[in-house]
Amino acid sequence: MKTKIVLLGPPGAGKGTQAEILCDRLGFVSLSTGDMLREAVRNGTELGKKAKEYMDAGGLVPNDVIIGMMKEKIDGLDGAFLLDGFPRTIEQADALGEIIDVDMALNIDVPDEILVQRLTQRRSCPDCKAVYNLSNKPPKKEGICDKCGAQLYQRDDDKEETVKNRLDVYRKNTFPLIDYYQKKGKLVTVKGDEGSIEDIFKKIEGIVKN
Repeated sequence: MKTKIVLLGPPGAGKGTQAEILCDRLGFVSLSTGDMLREAVRNGTELGKKAKEYMDAGGLVPNDVIIGMMKEKIDGLDGAFLLDGFPRTIEQADALGEIIDVDMALNIDVPDEILVQRLTQRRSCPDCKAVYNLSNKPPKKEGICDKCGAQLYQRDDDKEETVKNRLDVYRKNTFPLIDYYQKKGKLVTVKGDEGSIEDIFKKIEGIVKN
């Protein structure tokens, strides 16, 4: 089984959903740089303190700090893991390659027009952070969170103009990574718009287990 996976895919492709299922059913641990940064800051680790200085100043946390955190986290694991949101650049991919040998870069791809439709239909809960989609995962009661009863809202970054801009940025920044892993023979692309969530998971499961 492939146990060290980099997860690639545009916003709205279903990466988070598939990562959740991989964790639930196949025992993966999902490592997200955003979660790791917040945890390190909360725990007051040396790297967390360093990251906080940059975050408080509104700057980007440098690669060496993020990679240091990633290494700490990976060293503490003994099972399968997914990297979500990392690497974002070739420089980060090279640095990651010095820590571990990635088994696979799983690219979940969906055409932009479908992504725009999906993301603009997304509604979020401000309290428990549950996420719904008006077309394929609506709340039981319109505008109300099933889990905690809060009023759902549309995030600013899920509005059409912002979504299109996010996708442009993603395509421009991530294409080099897709090419990078393709050249290494590590890239596997799965269509995230063909079939149900379960159908897509079955495809991914087959790839991961082979």
